[in-house]
Amino acid sequence: MNFLKNIFKSKKKETSRDAFFSSTEYEIKNLLCGIGESKITENGIEISEYPFEPSIAYPNKTIQTNEIDAISADFGICRLYVADDIIFISEERKEELKKFAENNSIRLFKHSWNWDWILEPYLDTEFTKENDQHALERLIENGIKENEVDQIRAEVGVQMYKYNFDTMLWDWCSLGLTDVLSAMRAKYDRNEFRDFYKRAIEIDKRNKNT
Repeated sequence: MNFLKNIFKSKKKETSRDAFFSSTEYEIKNLLCGIGESKITENGIEISEYPFEPSIAYPNKTIQTNEIDAISADFGICRLYVADDIIFISEERKEELKKFAENNSIRLFKHSWNWDWILEPYLDTEFTKENDQHALERLIENGIKENEVDQIRAEVGVQMYKYNFDTMLWDWCSLGLTDVLSAMRAKYDRNEFRDFYKRAIEIDKRNKNT
């Protein structure tokens, strides 16, 4: 995928109509939606401007300490596990969030790699067949069979290319749950995205390593 970077550099002054993967102006504007803002207090976490409408945190909510089942803060964007939902917190809050978990006796989860492995083909990186096979084996171990991986990639593939390349994000390291939600949010209507959101959360939690 590195060859795409050189192509995009020559297109920087062109409009979104000329995006490599034909993103619309609406998509270009909405693909990189962020994860809102958060403030950690003694008794809870205040969320504001949260972009994912199916979430209980949308658009603003204070998550009380006793509502949080677990926290993940070991890799990338941090997460709050609340009921059947996952709420994202900036990785800049990682140490503060770990301290919050310790002070309130909240379990710490390790990062779920399911979506990272599913989305590897859309990184600005070339992987070997051995690496692809390793990712597939890990997914199968977590209950995500090869045919399901193929179906998921068929659903999200084009949109993930738009997300990573038409926006000139060019992420080469890791794409995960927040990225696929951002990408599909810009494609689906309200009801379609609600359905996808529910499925995406379930896939992320599949055979969760606690």
